Amino acid sequence: MTTVIILLLVAVIVIFAVKDIRINLVTRPTFSMFKKVLPPLSQTEREAMEAGDVWWDGELFSGNPDWQKLHRFPKPELSEKERAFMGEQVETLLAMLDDYQIVQKDKDLPKEVWDYLKKEGFFALIIPEKFGGREFSAIANSTIVSKIATKSLTAAVTVMVPNSLGPGELLLHYGTTEQQERWLPSLAKGDDVPCFALTGPEAGSDAGSIPDTGVVCKGMHNGEEVIGLKLNWSKRYITLAPIATVLGLAFKMYDPEGLLGDKKELGITCALIPTDHEGVQTGERHYPLNMAFMNGTTYGKDVFIPLDWIIGGEKGAGRGWRMLVECLSAGRGISLPALSTATGHLASRMTSAYATVRQQFGVSIGQFEGVQEALARIGGLTYTLESARLMTAGAIDLKLSPSVVTAIAKYHMTEMGRTVMNDAMDIHSGKGIQVGPNNYLAHGYMGIPVSITVEGANILTRNLMIFGQGATRCHPFVLKEMEAAAMEDHDVALKEFDSLLLQHILFAGSNAGMAFVHGLTRSYFAKAPVCGATTVYYKQLSRMSRGLAFCTDVAMLVLGGELKRKEMISARLGDVLSHLYLASCVLKRYEDEGRQQADLPFVQYAVEHSLFCIGQAFDGFFKNFSNPVINFLLKRIVFPLGNHYHRPSDELAQTMCEHMSKPGVFRDRLTHLCYVDENAGTGVMENAFLAMIDTHEDFKQLRKWQKEGTIAKNLELEGAIAAAAEKNLINETVAERMNQANELRKQAIAVDNFAPGEL
Repeated sequence: MTTVIILLLVAVIVIFAVKDIRINLVTRPTFSMFKKVLPPLSQTEREAMEAGDVWWDGELFSGNPDWQKLHRFPKPELSEKERAFMGEQVETLLAMLDDYQIVQKDKDLPKEVWDYLKKEGFFALIIPEKFGGREFSAIANSTIVSKIATKSLTAAVTVMVPNSLGPGELLLHYGTTEQQERWLPSLAKGDDVPCFALTGPEAGSDAGSIPDTGVVCKGMHNGEEVIGLKLNWSKRYITLAPIATVLGLAFKMYDPEGLLGDKKELGITCALIPTDHEGVQTGERHYPLNMAFMNGTTYGKDVFIPLDWIIGGEKGAGRGWRMLVECLSAGRGISLPALSTATGHLASRMTSAYATVRQQFGVSIGQFEGVQEALARIGGLTYTLESARLMTAGAIDLKLSPSVVTAIAKYHMTEMGRTVMNDAMDIHSGKGIQVGPNNYLAHGYMGIPVSITVEGANILTRNLMIFGQGATRCHPFVLKEMEAAAMEDHDVALKEFDSLLLQHILFAGSNAGMAFVHGLTRSYFAKAPVCGATTVYYKQLSRMSRGLAFCTDVAMLVLGGELKRKEMISARLGDVLSHLYLASCVLKRYEDEGRQQADLPFVQYAVEHSLFCIGQAFDGFFKNFSNPVINFLLKRIVFPLGNHYHRPSDELAQTMCEHMSKPGVFRDRLTHLCYVDENAGTGVMENAFLAMIDTHEDFKQLRKWQKEGTIAKNLELEGAIAAAAEKNLINETVAERMNQANELRKQAIAVDNFAPGEL
């Protein structure tokens, strides 16, 4: 038997070591099979695949992430001028906003707010100073939008759109010098308000199917005949369209007469058009889930524009899809994560306060374990949201466009925002559902589905984009192998493929072996860049990185092109990648901020939650994989001793709730973006919270006296305080302090009422 095994090993070594044998017996048949199972890529898919950058996602797909590299990424921080803007202009703006008036009555921002936004450069955060803009970093852009969103989602969306995917962003990256000098100064001053029209009635997530057209022809412009485009379009869901003065437009460009060359179909193109140009129609306004930000339609029929209105000039013809994919990272990596993070900051601060102030059965509801479970989830996800916001925006400040990472951020952060808001609403209960000036949750709750929907619907982002791009872009060899398979010279392609295949086989074998070893040893021998409480998390994430890399290789080998259509299967592998990234963000933030001891329970909760989600995703992958034999083997390699990842413990959740329910440095840091308005519901709740904390021991003693019968049990708080004072159990000063706290408590739990006919 030993001899047979040795002979087999020698045969394998010879086959792979001798190049000619390897090519004939392994590479050539594998190459033929690879070309057959290779998933077909449309032109738009290919451009999306090639656009953007591979960043930390590539490390996570490698099976052996370099954690020191993660720690070396610069800590995202605001500059002095950005901090000054936050402390002055942003604070001034927040004081001007009455969100109930904006949303429920005016359906628009007040004129003075519009004027202030334009005057102070809120629409020019990304525009360089030489054009009159603020030239702020991505992290500043994100922080500004987050802070505003805790007061008014309408105002936040209004600010974020001109600084996200739109004319300003596209001009900076692709515009000609003439276009930049024409438009950027007027956009910076607010003389022009931009919008960008991509989505239409028949083209949403499948933007490559847009029916809007631009046909090259001759026409009159400024009194002379020039070569230009005849445009026809119908767009909807376009934010700022109702008030925009300049329209960014995406369309498919055709040249049937060959006026520009031999190519008849040039592809998706983007152009910049003044909205007062002849034929441009600003259509009806939309009303997205009761939100007051400007959103609507735009149309055009046989609108002629000159070629130099194409973004990038004539050279920009047909390059629109690449432009859009590369610039979508701003919306996916900055704006929508900022809104979701704002939800976490607001919900954490206000819900922890409400759980302290609101009493049932004689105690604060925050003492009920059911409430604590939801409150801990709010706090843990808020820590994750802020961590991912910082790291993702930080990547963009490194001048990267990490398309997979920003897709992860868009999907998972908006979904976490939804979870956080749902938990906050559950805890607030009746307080949360009665809309009025003092309800600080209602408009955010209404707006959550908007974030879920825009910049690519979440279902398709998860099921098609994250793993679909990640498996190809981030894998060390797959994209190179696809490129080799597409070569016209078969001999050169085979030689290139042979080199890649050998490396790929070693890569897969290494990941399989190490995944199995780490599974048997519970990652005891895995490397970690730090000592202490978080060491185990680095080791477990490295182990799961091995598992992801190996399972991806097997899935692509077995399913081939079918994997593209097996969305439930691929999405689960995408979930593994996503939670590896989110946990990385948490650990990175913990190190960047000096390993704050008070943060540790939240770090533990966040990473353990991600590991649990990774385990669940792998379970779903194994149970539904098409080949039962391979399914069995994969599960035993990745989890040889079983899947032991679990939800964070109840004890950990209770510790977190204690931290969240105490005024102080930690609570302020966890919720530092939450704007507390002394003249609105957030200020009322915060003041009540502080007052109840200050008098906690007094009320605790009062309840004890009632329980003992020293004071009548059936008295309301006011009566009990009076009775205690009458019996000289408390002095006048204490009684006054308790009455003031109780009055603030009643104001905080009260809901808005409206007289008959007022609504």
